[in-house]
Amino acid sequence: MKKWIYCFLAISSFLGCSSNDNPIDQNPTDDQLYFPPINSNTWETKSITDLGWNEAALQPLLDYLEAKNTKSFMILYNGKIVTENYFNGHSNTSTWYWASAGKTLTSTVSGIAQDEGLININNKVSDYLGTGWTSETLDKENLITCKNLLSMNSGIDDSLGDDVSPANLIYKADAGTRWAYHNVYVKMQNVIAAASNQTWNSYFNTKLRDKIGMTGLWIDLDNLSVYWSTTKSMARFGLMIYAKGKWENSQIVSESFLNEATNTSQNINQAYGYLWWLNGKSSYHLPQTQLQFSGSLIPNAPDDMYAALGKNDQKIYVVPSKKLVIIRMGDVANPDNPTFALSGFDNELWGKINTLIN
Repeated sequence: MKKWIYCFLAISSFLGCSSNDNPIDQNPTDDQLYFPPINSNTWETKSITDLGWNEAALQPLLDYLEAKNTKSFMILYNGKIVTENYFNGHSNTSTWYWASAGKTLTSTVSGIAQDEGLININNKVSDYLGTGWTSETLDKENLITCKNLLSMNSGIDDSLGDDVSPANLIYKADAGTRWAYHNVYVKMQNVIAAASNQTWNSYFNTKLRDKIGMTGLWIDLDNLSVYWSTTKSMARFGLMIYAKGKWENSQIVSESFLNEATNTSQNINQAYGYLWWLNGKSSYHLPQTQLQFSGSLIPNAPDDMYAALGKNDQKIYVVPSKKLVIIRMGDVANPDNPTFALSGFDNELWGKINTLIN
């Protein structure tokens, strides 16, 4: 991964300079929420003192983050910045990759396309891509819906790597009967491009990125489509999700879709929605295993938290009950134990965040 990571750090300055069961319903009303201006780096702040948090816990948290290879860390409270910190040569204009945390961008844009009547996630994928987009028999391929892609239960063999060409998309089980973490979700980008008669990038930029003042771009490398942006752009996305899909007075994606996306989407992995990870469930599954684990995904985190989790510990945590959006970007926190999504770092980090906010 390092080979392609550092090849794209040179784009940082360019990109940085451009101008419980229904967690969303727990959000405060819109008039209490703050949104930073679209075409400005201005962003209002909220002090730890005003919040009544434990100020003495901040520096130990920051020291821990720096020691864990963090590049950036932000906490928003009701939209306002409480702390914004950069480490290890990173800055507020540097860009970094979202890895699989960016799956939630695809989920959200899928909701936008459905809101506009371009797609219906309950329809089969072949309605939009035509038949033969996999190597399955026609009857098995036609079982796979867009919702299966968003829920990671397409039934496609997850042991063959990230290549999503038809030759590599092989039948493992009937759609809906097996949960497995697989890059085949990216086919939703092709679905949206076909349904909108636009490129994925054009639709994404127009319908989401530009409407909330994000910067950044998708980079296609090694059969992966990876989003790169500044930390504040990631925070803008997290804030829009926290605000029930709104940005100020504009509804970017419907609240009803987000309610579906941030609740259990299938009956196998309780801790997974539409490409969002869900805390507070009684069990969960993880990538690259068919084992079921008992208990909450991140025990130290609030039960109503939902998260975008990416390789090497890219994080967006959204916590409606605490009015928080938390961002972490960087290299893998524990190099001896890299993971694709959840890691032991999540629970350790939340233990230290709790010391600050409680």
